[in-house]
Amino acid sequence: MAEKAGFIGGIVETIKTIFWALVLAGIFRTIFFHPFWIPSGSMKDTLLIGDFLFVNKMAYGYSYASCPSIRIPQIGIDIGADDFCGWFEDNDDRLFGSDPERGDIVVFRHPVTGMDFIKRVVGMPGDRVQMQGGRLYINDAPVAVQDAGVFTETMELQGPLQLRPRCENSPVGMGAACKKSRQIETLPGGATHNILNIVDQPASRLSTDDTGVFTVPEGRFFFMGDNRDNSNDSRVPQTRNGVGFVARKDLVGRADRVMFSSAGRSMFAFWTWRSDRFFKALE
Repeated sequence: MAEKAGFIGGIVETIKTIFWALVLAGIFRTIFFHPFWIPSGSMKDTLLIGDFLFVNKMAYGYSYASCPSIRIPQIGIDIGADDFCGWFEDNDDRLFGSDPERGDIVVFRHPVTGMDFIKRVVGMPGDRVQMQGGRLYINDAPVAVQDAGVFTETMELQGPLQLRPRCENSPVGMGAACKKSRQIETLPGGATHNILNIVDQPASRLSTDDTGVFTVPEGRFFFMGDNRDNSNDSRVPQTRNGVGFVARKDLVGRADRVMFSSAGRSMFAFWTWRSDRFFKALE
């Protein structure tokens, strides 16, 4: 009888330990850091498919978007931050809040889908933002760029989604060199970063190389991907499932550093980890 009671007591203690571990993990994820795995190539070559980050949630304070989300499509779990903290969603104020700086790499909730996105802040409230011939203009002035050679990667299926990279030198066969022109862009205020070009898009109402002027509203931000021809960002209106302007309340946190990076289909496949990206600082 005593042995049975001890066995049951052990199970109870194990359940309590798991429960409190989950509570502590939830608090850690809500207050301090948000894990994020890069699924696409929209931020190449700053971020590669398979990069794993801890996003700093303390950088901009807290809103409903700071609450964790749990999405496991394989088993039908889709719980967003609004499911946990929807009561706070209509409040545009942030607890201990501050605004991002131009050039920050930010994770935010997509205004249409609610999914986590990661892009770079290029437009601040009140800015006039436009693309002309693939060149970024801010407040009617072209942003400074300088050539920085070519970004080369292997044409192969990448990440869990098995995406094929887009190449400026297309068509490219599997295993061959996929190339994109690279430039260094310097934003107003001095932040610098690499950008890539794949194709010079013909002028049309759908072109993201030539756009109208976007005037960023108060409390909103304008985001773009560094891989300019392969990014669904603020240049694409929300009526087309684009990002559009992103509200302050939708910011999750700032990405400062890559923790590690997997070149395979799973981040747990340690033999595919890239040796040059451990704890890599982001610019």
